[in-house]
Amino acid sequence: MIKHIANIVTGCRILGSVLLLFFPAFSVEFYIIYIICGFSDMIDGTIARKTNSVSDFGSKIDTAADLVFVAVSFIKLLPTIHIPWWLWIWGGIIAIIKIGNIIWGYFSRRQFISLHTIMNKITGLLFLLPLTLFFVELKYSSIVVCSIATLAAIQEGGYIATNCEKNS
Repeated sequence: MIKHIANIVTGCRILGSVLLLFFPAFSVEFYIIYIICGFSDMIDGTIARKTNSVSDFGSKIDTAADLVFVAVSFIKLLPTIHIPWWLWIWGGIIAIIKIGNIIWGYFSRRQFISLHTIMNKITGLLFLLPLTLFFVELKYSSIVVCSIATLAAIQEGGYIATNCEKNS
């Protein structure tokens, strides 16, 4: 049972992400579930390493859980906030780099590659951004978030290009 705890935590993030769809953005319930989902992303890998249960399946389900969490967060939050045009462009560039990394990784190694680099982990911590919207304007906080996400995407591409595995 202990070997499955990390995957259970990851599965709870998927379930929590779906639950977010049923609560208004910025409500107390939304924030509680959102924070639990975000912190589950921070601890599932640590749990897997501590319990010697790191696996390809765990890595793939973690990536899927991240995608579900991000997609649901966008669905709930984007209609409620004004996003400047330059931020849409920057976000699109980051998405293009990330998609390029996925394609490049697949064609260079014939497998789906999801690197858990330090920069990607820091980018994951930036799930806290919506919690700051009431006291820091998005146009300022998003510069920090997008800068870190851009560097993480470029770093990931560099690791894929040099065939290095960075799972620290």
